[in-house]
Amino acid sequence: MPEDQPLIYEETDHVGVITLNRPDAMNSLSYQLYADLEDTVRGASARVLVITGRGKAFCAGDDMKQILGGSGTPPADFIARTKATGGLTPAADALLQIDIPVIAAVNGAAVGWGMELALMADIRICSSSAKFGELFVIRGLCCDAPGLGRLASLVGREKAAELLFTGDLIDGPTAMEIGMVSRCVSPDELMPSAMALAEKIAANPPLAVQAIKAGLRHTLDPDWRGVGRWANEKIEYLRSTEDSKEGVAAFIEKREPVYVGR
Repeated sequence: MPEDQPLIYEETDHVGVITLNRPDAMNSLSYQLYADLEDTVRGASARVLVITGRGKAFCAGDDMKQILGGSGTPPADFIARTKATGGLTPAADALLQIDIPVIAAVNGAAVGWGMELALMADIRICSSSAKFGELFVIRGLCCDAPGLGRLASLVGREKAAELLFTGDLIDGPTAMEIGMVSRCVSPDELMPSAMALAEKIAANPPLAVQAIKAGLRHTLDPDWRGVGRWANEKIEYLRSTEDSKEGVAAFIEKREPVYVGR
């Protein structure tokens, strides 16, 4: 795939590497990148997927100007994709339903939907320079389905509530300490560590690995489309509030927000 595309996919020895490729925008998600991520995951034939970001960030969440600061009306293709998943974010639907193991190699900031993306992986390895944050609340929004359905299972309800209610940032070592990631390594060890683990998994019988992942999903996961539908309805309502508009405007204008509860 050309280097100027928002997503790069490379596959070697049954390991597929998905690289978010908007480094100048901290790999924030445009509608095109959302679509490319969904299509790449749904079309993957690799035995293991590794997701990472190019540059200093893993993923800074939604593109603030296009998605949260735009007209509020997504493109027709994105609306059609969302209808097909019952309201769950289509890229999330692809990641949460796939039987291929997914490893997130978190190289930098993973905030907003970027943290959701990391949470959807089966295994998270982060750089010591990584930062994690569910920033939705300070934009006047609630998090997406993965934050609701995965974070508490990793760190416990109380710590999840603290992170979700405050929007606080935590660093890589803290994420490992609370059980949100399995490994925290130096920046130059990140991709070698992620690839070594991916290659080890890919060397196992693929049908058995996929059955184990399916079993984990059936045993532990909620009804993702139901949770996603609920979250989407809440997010759409909250986007219309004064507080959400103020949160976005304050971010774009680089000032402190003033919330009024409307």
